[in-house]
Amino acid sequence: MSNWTDRIVSDRMAVDREFSDRVRASEFSNQEWGLIMTAVEFEIEHPDDPERARIVPDTENLPQMMPELEKVGQGAGPAGGTPQGDSGTGVLDAVRGALGLGDDDEEERLDAAERLVGEYAAELQARLEDHGKWTEVREAYSDGTA
Repeated sequence: MSNWTDRIVSDRMAVDREFSDRVRASEFSNQEWGLIMTAVEFEIEHPDDPERARIVPDTENLPQMMPELEKVGQGAGPAGGTPQGDSGTGVLDAVRGALGLGDDDEEERLDAAERLVGEYAAELQARLEDHGKWTEVREAYSDGTA
């Protein structure tokens, strides 16, 4: 964990609590949301420019997490295992996904996850601004202590 993220641990926890209603209203379970958040890193874009600076999620690893979300949704959990009633198509789905032949549902869920993570980042930044910490955090990121 970097220095700038160390400074906002309590703010992240507060936003997590505040954001839980938004997660419940989404298509994701709390367990799925937890997996999504493990795949996301936060960065500060334009940290030297107070007018343009903003927290942005790096969702590069999210596509690799989507099959795990499906397992959680099927009751297998992220550690794997075959849920009861699984037709055994998991290998075929993995091959299709590796070839970029994933279905539209997976793309829609990925888009929904990215939107929700973006909303979370905006809420986190708003909290930092409201509590007078945004400048300090932005400067810590900009100084290379990120």
